[in-house]
Amino acid sequence: MAEIVVVESKQAAGELVALKIRGLIESRADTVLGLATGSTPLPVYAALAQSLRKNPMDVSRVRGFALDEYVGLPEGHPESYRTVITRDVVRPLGLTPTLICVPNGEIETLEHAGADYERAIEAAGGIDLQILGIGRTGHLGFNEPGSSFASLTRVKTLAPKSRADNARFFASPDEVPRHCITQGLGTIRRARHLVLLAFGAEKAAAIAAAVEGPVTASQPGSAIQLHEHVTVVLDPPAAAALANLDYYRYIWANKPAWQGI
Repeated sequence: MAEIVVVESKQAAGELVALKIRGLIESRADTVLGLATGSTPLPVYAALAQSLRKNPMDVSRVRGFALDEYVGLPEGHPESYRTVITRDVVRPLGLTPTLICVPNGEIETLEHAGADYERAIEAAGGIDLQILGIGRTGHLGFNEPGSSFASLTRVKTLAPKSRADNARFFASPDEVPRHCITQGLGTIRRARHLVLLAFGAEKAAAIAAAVEGPVTASQPGSAIQLHEHVTVVLDPPAAAALANLDYYRYIWANKPAWQGI
Protein backbone atom coordinates (compact mmCIF):
# COMPACT_ATOMS: atom_id res chain seq x y z
CA MET A 1 0.00 0.00 0.00
CA ALA A 2 1.18 3.51 -0.76
CA GLU A 3 2.07 5.69 2.19
CA ILE A 4 -0.39 8.58 2.38
CA VAL A 5 0.85 11.78 4.02
CA VAL A 6 -1.55 14.68 4.52
CA VAL A 7 0.08 17.99 5.39
CA GLU A 8 -1.40 21.39 6.02
CA SER A 9 -0.07 23.18 2.93
CA LYS A 10 1.85 22.96 -0.32
CA GLN A 11 4.81 24.52 1.44
CA ALA A 12 4.85 21.81 4.11
CA ALA A 13 4.68 19.17 1.37
CA GLY A 14 7.61 20.78 -0.41
CA GLU A 15 9.71 20.86 2.75
CA LEU A 16 8.99 17.20 3.52
CA VAL A 17 9.98 15.97 0.06
CA ALA A 18 12.97 18.31 -0.16
CA LEU A 19 14.29 16.84 3.09
CA LYS A 20 14.08 13.37 1.57
CA ILE A 21 15.88 14.45 -1.58
CA ARG A 22 18.60 16.18 0.41
CA GLY A 23 19.15 12.98 2.38
CA LEU A 24 19.48 11.00 -0.85
CA ILE A 25 22.11 13.37 -2.19
CA GLU A 26 24.02 13.26 1.10
CA SER A 27 24.15 9.47 0.88
CA ARG A 28 24.88 9.35 -2.85
CA ALA A 29 26.37 12.34 -4.64
CA ASP A 30 25.25 11.16 -8.07
CA THR A 31 21.63 10.57 -7.10
CA VAL A 32 19.28 10.29 -10.10
CA LEU A 33 16.05 12.27 -9.83
CA GLY A 34 12.93 12.01 -11.95
CA LEU A 35 11.70 15.55 -12.49
CA ALA A 36 8.08 16.53 -13.04
CA THR A 37 7.04 19.91 -14.41
CA GLY A 38 3.88 21.94 -13.94
CA SER A 39 2.82 23.82 -10.82
CA THR A 40 2.52 20.82 -8.49
CA PRO A 41 6.23 20.10 -7.84
CA LEU A 42 7.24 23.77 -7.53
CA PRO A 43 7.03 23.78 -3.70
CA VAL A 44 9.53 20.89 -3.64
CA TYR A 45 12.02 22.69 -5.85
CA ALA A 46 11.57 25.94 -3.92
CA ALA A 47 12.09 24.23 -0.55
CA LEU A 48 15.15 22.38 -1.80
CA ALA A 49 16.65 25.56 -3.24
CA GLN A 50 16.09 27.35 0.08
CA SER A 51 17.66 24.45 1.98
CA LEU A 52 20.73 24.54 -0.27
CA ARG A 53 21.10 28.28 0.24
CA LYS A 54 20.97 27.92 4.03
CA ASN A 55 23.11 24.78 4.19
CA PRO A 56 25.12 24.41 0.98
CA MET A 57 26.15 21.00 -0.27
CA ASP A 58 27.70 19.70 -3.47
CA VAL A 59 24.97 18.90 -6.03
CA SER A 60 27.24 19.04 -9.08
CA ARG A 61 26.95 15.28 -9.69
CA VAL A 62 23.17 14.98 -9.28
CA ARG A 63 21.52 13.68 -12.43
CA GLY A 64 17.94 14.19 -13.56
CA PHE A 65 15.41 12.97 -16.12
CA ALA A 66 12.30 14.95 -16.99
CA LEU A 67 9.05 13.08 -17.32
CA ASP A 68 8.02 14.48 -20.67
CA GLU A 69 8.32 17.08 -23.38
CA TYR A 70 6.06 18.62 -25.98
CA VAL A 71 6.59 17.64 -29.60
CA GLY A 72 7.49 20.31 -32.11
CA LEU A 73 8.17 23.35 -29.93
CA PRO A 74 11.22 25.26 -31.16
CA GLU A 75 14.38 25.28 -29.07
CA GLY A 76 14.17 27.93 -26.37
CA HIS A 77 10.36 28.12 -26.41
CA PRO A 78 9.32 29.41 -22.96
CA GLU A 79 6.92 26.50 -22.40
CA SER A 80 9.14 23.68 -23.61
CA TYR A 81 9.92 21.47 -20.65
CA ARG A 82 13.64 21.87 -21.33
CA THR A 83 13.18 25.59 -20.68
CA VAL A 84 10.93 24.98 -17.67
CA ILE A 85 13.30 22.46 -16.07
CA THR A 86 16.22 24.84 -16.57
CA ARG A 87 14.29 27.76 -15.05
CA ASP A 88 12.57 25.96 -12.16
CA VAL A 89 15.10 23.27 -11.24
CA VAL A 90 18.59 23.49 -12.75
CA ARG A 91 19.33 27.15 -12.04
CA PRO A 92 17.69 27.47 -8.58
CA LEU A 93 19.35 24.29 -7.32
CA GLY A 94 22.68 24.85 -9.02
CA LEU A 95 22.62 21.53 -10.86
CA THR A 96 24.97 20.72 -13.74
CA PRO A 97 22.94 21.39 -16.93
CA THR A 98 24.57 18.62 -18.96
CA LEU A 99 23.47 16.03 -16.38
CA ILE A 100 19.76 16.93 -16.67
CA CYS A 101 18.01 15.17 -19.54
CA VAL A 102 14.69 15.95 -21.21
CA PRO A 103 13.04 13.77 -23.89
CA ASN A 104 13.83 14.95 -27.41
CA GLY A 105 10.67 16.42 -28.91
CA GLU A 106 12.18 17.33 -32.27
CA ILE A 107 10.00 15.98 -35.06
CA GLU A 108 12.98 14.77 -37.10
CA THR A 109 14.14 12.32 -34.40
CA LEU A 110 10.83 11.16 -32.95
CA GLU A 111 11.07 7.66 -34.39
CA HIS A 112 13.88 6.69 -32.03
CA ALA A 113 13.63 9.39 -29.32
CA GLY A 114 11.79 7.12 -26.89
CA ALA A 115 14.30 4.29 -27.17
CA ASP A 116 17.15 6.80 -26.83
CA TYR A 117 15.68 8.11 -23.58
CA GLU A 118 15.19 4.63 -22.15
CA ARG A 119 18.84 3.82 -22.86
CA ALA A 120 19.96 7.04 -21.16
CA ILE A 121 17.99 6.24 -17.99
CA GLU A 122 19.39 2.73 -17.94
CA ALA A 123 22.94 4.01 -18.43
CA ALA A 124 22.50 6.32 -15.43
CA GLY A 125 21.60 3.33 -13.27
CA GLY A 126 17.88 4.05 -13.10
CA ILE A 127 15.95 6.73 -11.24
CA ASP A 128 16.27 6.83 -7.45
CA LEU A 129 13.31 9.10 -6.72
CA GLN A 130 10.62 10.06 -9.20
CA ILE A 131 8.56 13.18 -8.48
CA LEU A 132 5.04 12.95 -9.88
CA GLY A 133 1.92 15.04 -10.18
CA ILE A 134 -1.44 13.72 -11.33
CA GLY A 135 -3.88 15.18 -13.83
CA ARG A 136 -7.63 15.43 -13.48
CA THR A 137 -7.92 12.52 -15.94
CA GLY A 138 -5.66 10.49 -13.65
CA HIS A 139 -2.69 10.79 -15.97
CA LEU A 140 0.90 10.46 -14.76
CA GLY A 141 3.32 12.29 -17.00
CA PHE A 142 1.33 12.39 -20.21
CA ASN A 143 0.09 8.82 -19.89
CA GLU A 144 -3.58 9.38 -20.57
CA PRO A 145 -6.37 6.89 -19.72
CA GLY A 146 -5.85 3.71 -21.70
CA SER A 147 -2.06 3.75 -21.39
CA SER A 148 -0.46 0.36 -20.82
CA PHE A 149 1.11 -0.23 -17.42
CA ALA A 150 4.07 -1.74 -19.31
CA SER A 151 4.51 1.28 -21.61
CA LEU A 152 7.92 2.87 -22.08
CA THR A 153 8.97 6.33 -23.27
CA ARG A 154 7.02 7.11 -26.43
CA VAL A 155 5.02 9.69 -28.39
CA LYS A 156 1.43 10.25 -27.21
CA THR A 157 -1.54 12.34 -28.33
CA LEU A 158 -2.73 14.68 -25.58
CA ALA A 159 -6.33 14.35 -24.43
CA PRO A 160 -8.49 17.47 -24.95
CA LYS A 161 -8.82 17.93 -21.17
CA SER A 162 -5.06 17.84 -20.72
CA ARG A 163 -4.58 20.39 -23.50
CA ALA A 164 -7.21 22.58 -21.85
CA ASP A 165 -5.49 22.28 -18.47
CA ASN A 166 -2.17 23.33 -20.01
CA ALA A 167 -3.62 26.18 -22.07
CA ARG A 168 -3.02 28.59 -19.17
CA PHE A 169 0.70 28.40 -19.92
CA PHE A 170 0.27 29.48 -23.56
CA ALA A 171 -0.97 32.63 -25.25
CA SER A 172 -3.98 30.74 -26.61
CA PRO A 173 -5.40 27.20 -26.41
CA ASP A 174 -4.57 26.67 -30.08
CA GLU A 175 -0.86 26.98 -29.29
CA VAL A 176 -0.84 23.94 -26.99
CA PRO A 177 0.85 21.07 -28.88
CA ARG A 178 -1.28 18.03 -29.67
CA HIS A 179 1.56 15.56 -29.15
CA CYS A 180 4.20 14.90 -26.55
CA ILE A 181 6.90 12.41 -25.73
CA THR A 182 6.55 10.96 -22.26
CA GLN A 183 8.05 8.37 -19.98
CA GLY A 184 5.69 5.40 -19.96
CA LEU A 185 3.99 3.94 -16.92
CA GLY A 186 6.43 1.06 -17.14
CA THR A 187 9.33 3.52 -17.13
CA ILE A 188 7.91 5.36 -14.13
CA ARG A 189 7.39 2.11 -12.23
CA ARG A 190 11.08 1.26 -12.59
CA ALA A 191 12.07 4.18 -10.34
CA ARG A 192 13.05 3.01 -6.87
CA HIS A 193 10.81 5.48 -5.03
CA LEU A 194 7.73 7.26 -6.37
CA VAL A 195 6.63 10.50 -4.70
CA LEU A 196 3.22 11.65 -5.93
CA LEU A 197 2.03 15.11 -4.94
CA ALA A 198 -1.43 16.61 -5.33
CA PHE A 199 -3.00 19.81 -4.06
CA GLY A 200 -6.52 21.18 -4.27
CA ALA A 201 -10.05 19.78 -4.41
CA GLU A 202 -9.89 19.38 -8.20
CA LYS A 203 -7.39 16.54 -7.72
CA ALA A 204 -9.40 14.68 -5.03
CA ALA A 205 -11.23 12.32 -7.38
CA ALA A 206 -8.08 11.37 -9.28
CA ILE A 207 -6.22 10.71 -6.02
CA ALA A 208 -9.00 8.54 -4.63
CA ALA A 209 -9.03 6.51 -7.85
CA ALA A 210 -5.25 6.16 -7.86
CA VAL A 211 -4.93 5.13 -4.21
CA GLU A 212 -8.13 3.24 -3.45
CA GLY A 213 -9.76 2.42 -6.78
CA PRO A 214 -9.27 -0.63 -8.96
CA VAL A 215 -6.00 -1.01 -10.81
CA THR A 216 -7.06 -0.16 -14.33
CA ALA A 217 -5.70 1.49 -17.46
CA SER A 218 -8.74 3.77 -17.29
CA GLN A 219 -7.04 5.39 -14.30
CA PRO A 220 -3.31 5.57 -15.09
CA GLY A 221 -2.57 6.83 -11.58
CA SER A 222 -3.65 3.48 -10.17
CA ALA A 223 -0.36 2.07 -11.50
CA ILE A 224 1.22 3.30 -8.25
CA GLN A 225 -0.55 0.44 -6.46
CA LEU A 226 1.83 -1.96 -8.24
CA HIS A 227 4.97 -0.28 -6.87
CA GLU A 228 6.70 -1.32 -3.66
CA HIS A 229 7.72 2.16 -2.47
CA VAL A 230 5.24 4.98 -3.04
CA THR A 231 4.68 8.12 -0.99
CA VAL A 232 1.60 10.23 -1.74
CA VAL A 233 1.79 13.74 -0.27
CA LEU A 234 -1.45 15.72 -0.21
CA ASP A 235 -3.04 18.82 1.22
CA PRO A 236 -6.44 18.33 2.94
CA PRO A 237 -8.60 19.25 -0.10
CA ALA A 238 -6.79 16.73 -2.32
CA ALA A 239 -7.20 14.05 0.35
CA ALA A 240 -10.88 14.73 1.00
CA ALA A 241 -12.31 11.89 -1.13
CA LEU A 242 -10.18 9.13 0.42
CA ALA A 243 -12.40 6.59 2.19
CA ASN A 244 -9.66 5.55 4.62
CA LEU A 245 -8.32 9.02 5.35
CA ASP A 246 -8.51 8.66 9.14
CA TYR A 247 -6.51 5.45 8.95
CA TYR A 248 -3.81 7.07 6.80
CA ARG A 249 -3.55 9.96 9.23
CA TYR A 250 -3.22 7.53 12.13
CA ILE A 251 -0.44 5.59 10.40
CA TRP A 252 1.56 8.74 9.66
CA ALA A 253 1.08 10.17 13.17
CA ASN A 254 2.45 6.97 14.70
CA LYS A 255 5.30 6.33 12.28
CA PRO A 256 8.80 6.47 13.82
CA ALA A 257 10.37 9.79 12.81
CA TRP A 258 13.65 8.11 11.81
CA GLN A 259 11.90 6.24 9.00
CA GLY A 260 11.16 9.42 7.05
CA ILE A 261 9.24 8.83 3.85
